[in-house]
Amino acid sequence: MQAAQNIAAAPALGLIGKARRMAEGIAQPWLAQFVLRIALAVPFWKSGILKWDGFLQLNDTAVYLFSDEFQLHLPGGPYPFPAPAVVAFLSGCGEVLLPVLLVLGIGTRFAALGLLAMTCVIELTVPEGWPVHLTWAAMALAIAAWGPGRLSIDHALGDRAPRS
Repeated sequence: MQAAQNIAAAPALGLIGKARRMAEGIAQPWLAQFVLRIALAVPFWKSGILKWDGFLQLNDTAVYLFSDEFQLHLPGGPYPFPAPAVVAFLSGCGEVLLPVLLVLGIGTRFAALGLLAMTCVIELTVPEGWPVHLTWAAMALAIAAWGPGRLSIDHALGDRAPRS
């Protein structure tokens, strides 16, 4: 009886194995790492470029948001951002610089950790956005944990150590 079941299941198992090998052939780790870097960079870049009127010149909207709209939702709060113009400037810098580093694959793990820190602050500012913020956090952690992948300047410079 067992032998007959094994013979009947063999074609299905063969198809499953074939499908698994095909999926593994398409979903190469280096490709997944590259796509993760781009996917995390895009929303931060798009937000960052909206904060500037020119080189190192924040627009009034960015400062207004951090001064009058954004609040930190902490216990006993919400609380206003301290030094809102400085926070707006640093946020704008981070949202432009860190995605560029991420896409190019320069200082990738540190750029991912920087965007993870920004994500945590964004979550404290917009707590109802947690489903998206959780996705950003997961991508940042994956990049920091497994590195930039083959399509990166870091890889060319020697960041090739496998995850221990």
